[in-house]
Amino acid sequence: MIKLAKYLKPYLLALLFAVALLVCQALCDLNLPNFMSNIVSTGIQQGGIADAAPEAISARGFDFMLRFVPQEEQTLWQNSYTKVPAGSDPSYATSYPLAATGDIYVRSPVSKNSLSQLNQSFGKATWTFLKVAEEIAAQSGPSTQGQQGLEQVDMSQLYALSPMLDQFPQEVLHKAQQEAASIQDLMLNQSGIAMVRNFYRELGMDLQGIQTRYILNNGLIMLAVALGGGVCTVLVTLLASRIAAGVARDLRKDIFRKVIRFSNNEFDQFSTASLITRTTNDITQLQMLVIMGIRILCSAPIMGAGGIVMALRKSVSMSWVIALSVIVLIGFIGVVLAVAMPKFKKMQSLIDRLNLVARENLNGLMVIRAFGTEDFEKERYETANRNLSKVQLFGNRQMMLMMPTMMFIMNATSLLIVWIGAHQIANSSMQVGDMIAFMQYAMQIIMAFLFISMMFIIVPRAAVSGKRIQEVLSTESSVLDPQNPQPFDPSQTGVVEFKNVSFRYHGADENVLENISFTAKPGQTTALIGSTGSGKSTLINLIPRFYDVTQGEVTVNGVNVKDVAQHDLRKIIGYVPQKGVLHKGTIASNLRYGDQNASLEQIETAAEVAQAMDFIRQKPEGMDSPISAGGGNVSGGQKQRLSIARALVTKPDIYIFDDSFSALDFKTDAALRHALKDYTSDSTVLIVAQRVGTIRHAEQILVLDKGKIVGMGTHEQLLTSCPTYYEIAASQLSKEELEA
Repeated sequence: MIKLAKYLKPYLLALLFAVALLVCQALCDLNLPNFMSNIVSTGIQQGGIADAAPEAISARGFDFMLRFVPQEEQTLWQNSYTKVPAGSDPSYATSYPLAATGDIYVRSPVSKNSLSQLNQSFGKATWTFLKVAEEIAAQSGPSTQGQQGLEQVDMSQLYALSPMLDQFPQEVLHKAQQEAASIQDLMLNQSGIAMVRNFYRELGMDLQGIQTRYILNNGLIMLAVALGGGVCTVLVTLLASRIAAGVARDLRKDIFRKVIRFSNNEFDQFSTASLITRTTNDITQLQMLVIMGIRILCSAPIMGAGGIVMALRKSVSMSWVIALSVIVLIGFIGVVLAVAMPKFKKMQSLIDRLNLVARENLNGLMVIRAFGTEDFEKERYETANRNLSKVQLFGNRQMMLMMPTMMFIMNATSLLIVWIGAHQIANSSMQVGDMIAFMQYAMQIIMAFLFISMMFIIVPRAAVSGKRIQEVLSTESSVLDPQNPQPFDPSQTGVVEFKNVSFRYHGADENVLENISFTAKPGQTTALIGSTGSGKSTLINLIPRFYDVTQGEVTVNGVNVKDVAQHDLRKIIGYVPQKGVLHKGTIASNLRYGDQNASLEQIETAAEVAQAMDFIRQKPEGMDSPISAGGGNVSGGQKQRLSIARALVTKPDIYIFDDSFSALDFKTDAALRHALKDYTSDSTVLIVAQRVGTIRHAEQILVLDKGKIVGMGTHEQLLTSCPTYYEIAASQLSKEELEA
């Protein structure tokens, strides 16, 4: 997985931009509960008044409250407020109607720290006044103003108490001030705001308007923040999708390029079904990891950590609720992962198996029908499908448990927060808005841990897929170009020579070919014949370097094939494989596969030599007739003839026909060999054949048996000198033909 991280390098800027957007999104999401808390606590409960220190107060009210302020704090009040004489500034009369007829004090711009001290001081002054009022009430009886609440205070009656307050014993005042200093800040703030509301009413301010403006302003800001978070989410999703699609595209491209360069050794190591799965399903798993990783791995830790910080700012005393919920959540997720993870790791190999069975059934459908094994193959496919389904269902069932459990944990956490928060609200140690915000932060923290746990499910599957992809990418072809390729010897054009060549497959204990030596020359046909498994096709595959020899050397045009570039080597070889393979397109596009610039006349000449023009002319579209994938819409013989024509179009120095006439009837075989003799008169021709009639006129015939040359010569020579060849010929030719 780490090695595959290099594929993210081209998208580093986009990735950094996505992370920046995620931080922005997290900040937006984390601030939304704060705005909700402000709307509930300040906007609704406090009537839109945020500070216990009033922004303006009548001169009588200022002097009245100042008598309850300790001597050391009075300087703060005097420095924080400026006196505005009656009618001196008409602009103040608009906001504070009393300023037109009476003196007022207006709060000067102060620092956040000074405002906090002023709020606390005003709250303590209010609380001191309440305590003093209680003492007056105890002395004067129940009708005294001190027993009344602070919601609707008659300020004229309140000011009437001033003479009495001036004569009140100072020790009682000091005691009340000391008691106020021990009260919680929240309670002091609430008391101060209740008193401020009365001072604002005295100034003639619109209290309903203050509340409405506060709620609207915060609501609009909250809406803008939510919209900003939504835009960030959309942009992150877009960037994550583009990055993941780009990484998947690059991986598919590199895997394809790697596989294209594989020799047959590597194809023996990886099955076709496995390579298809690795190029499709495995890369899809990594693509999903990149998308989810960008969106979750980056945002979830920010949301989790930020949620914890914000929740602690609201209430430290309830932090244990979040800790308990997270511990229960992690424990549950750990159990689920421990049970489900082995199944997820097994899933990719089961997909490989299902693809293998499906591919074998589709490719071998005619054989299956011919032998009537449909029921057997159905059961075979059902077994592979059932095994995969069981694993997927098991994993999905485990995941299904997560959602109801998560909902239970979240609802239980909410209930616990409400129960504990209600007690704190009753004790005036928490506001309703703060409790709501704390609950929302708790949900964000739990969801962050849930998202992280989801990554623990995605990452192992992607890790398995990444390992399988890395296996392909890290596998080097056993057939490599030399660092300094050599040119061919122009004086030995078309000469193929095997010098004491031995070969064994990778991991095999014994050689498939042993001490092979011969020379194939231009203008001659060299044929190879032998029993099945004698090594004919393996020997032929050593010339274009589909495999490299184990011992000895193969030279083409006087140069060891290991010392020339593979492209240059294969460019001078016309290769017709044992199984003809055609590509989707037209007849013309298939014939031009080796030479895109070949003219119509060239491809028609090649098709004429390959005896393919007869059936091509019968098609309404001629050379433009469509060919389906793999050549499924033409017969085996037609496919072979088109494959031969494709090789002839390139006019190479060397032709290799690996049992390429097996699907032809004797008449077509004879006509093709006759036309081929003239067409390839200047080239070297190597033919692998099973039929003696195909090679009896070859200038050189090699007879292979168990990987060794047991005979070499012409047809007539081998009949008398090679018992193996005679046995093969005798099984195919009549006695008269053998003696002719």
